[in-house]
Amino acid sequence: MDQSTRLFLLRHGEVEDRYRYVFGGRIDMDLSPRGREQAKRLAEHLCQTRLDAIYVSPLKRARQTSSALLQHDGRTETVHRDLREVDFGQWTGLTWAEVAEQFGVHAFDWLRALRHDRIPGAEPFSEFHGRVSNCLNDILDRHSGQSVAVVCHGGVIRMLLALLLDLPLEKTGGFEVDYASLTVVGWERPGPAIRLLNFTPWRPLP
Repeated sequence: MDQSTRLFLLRHGEVEDRYRYVFGGRIDMDLSPRGREQAKRLAEHLCQTRLDAIYVSPLKRARQTSSALLQHDGRTETVHRDLREVDFGQWTGLTWAEVAEQFGVHAFDWLRALRHDRIPGAEPFSEFHGRVSNCLNDILDRHSGQSVAVVCHGGVIRMLLALLLDLPLEKTGGFEVDYASLTVVGWERPGPAIRLLNFTPWRPLP
């Protein structure tokens, strides 16, 4: 019998148009209408899946995504502040092009810049790593052998994958983490196994 802990890592749905292609970080933005539909489709995909617990970031875009999950089987959620997105400091609110122009950093190199504390005013990497690690360990300790949904953000999912797979953060840039995507990781001996990566049950939407 499979006794592994299964982690269902869900990224929030698409955000308001004004925040797309922007380093949003701690900006407490809403989902777009399309993002709400994505969240609904994601919840429908998981409606027959037994989830023993749901953990969610306190930011609105994550809470709005998780709300669709809560409509099934009397599910409840635990808001965990350590699942909030990383603080991008002086990059917050800037588009990818503006970051490249003002700081000379390509948007796709943000993971490396974050890990080496090269984003001015951003949350130090050690703090980001520490809080997500503490949250992950807490979930694994509390829910051994269970299925747990974690509804959060792209940066946090990448940190969770880095921790679970023992990878440098920038290596997770090789994984797509789309809006309203589902990644499933089994936590078991001799080590973790990715069972599903970046599944988007809402495709195709217009």
